[in-house]
Amino acid sequence: MKFSGYTFTLLMLISSMLLSSCASPTRGDPEYAPSKPVSQYGPVQHSDSIYQLESAWLLLEDLRPRRVGDMLTVMLQEKTDAKKSADTDTSKVSSNTAAAASILGAPLTADGRNLLATNLSSNYDFQGEAESNQSNSLTGSVTVTVVEVLANGNLVVQGEKWININKGEEYIRLRGIVRISDIKPDNTISSERIANAQIQYSGDGDLANSNEQGWLSKFFNSPWMPF
Repeated sequence: MKFSGYTFTLLMLISSMLLSSCASPTRGDPEYAPSKPVSQYGPVQHSDSIYQLESAWLLLEDLRPRRVGDMLTVMLQEKTDAKKSADTDTSKVSSNTAAAASILGAPLTADGRNLLATNLSSNYDFQGEAESNQSNSLTGSVTVTVVEVLANGNLVVQGEKWININKGEEYIRLRGIVRISDIKPDNTISSERIANAQIQYSGDGDLANSNEQGWLSKFFNSPWMPF
């Protein structure tokens, strides 16, 4: 069976839409699993001493996260507002008249009408207007863990939160780079202070499916639709 180029493109597009619709995130993704702390003191030494260095808590120690496996609460305070408008109005009017030329001192006429007289005129007018508005807001909190400590002391953090509500699940995923000095004494930080922040908020289930277009509707609303 042979397919034309357009039919093959249409089949590939439909297949990609079906595959993308099935690739929803799952709970317990290893990529977002919390990192376990790494011991900095080597194997635990079981001695007769009550004080153990690897498990000691110092009363005056700064408890803000600074090691792999430490936890940090991110306060989501994302808000974006974008507005763009354009208004264009142009017009141009031109007129040109060429005097009648003569041949051997006499004008070239036919039925009393001068054939070499020329009068050109043009009128151009264009108007265009466009406006776009977009607003997004996300508030809440999610606790993440430190997965890497960079050479300059900054922390790479990531984590997720899943909430099961009635007929579906909602999840928040976050990943980014945190500077220790931006962490507050209560071990929280604003999402606005996270570098290279990757925040994903969505849902799965009956409620999410009811708010999503089917694959055929997506095709008719995509740039691939030729009409």
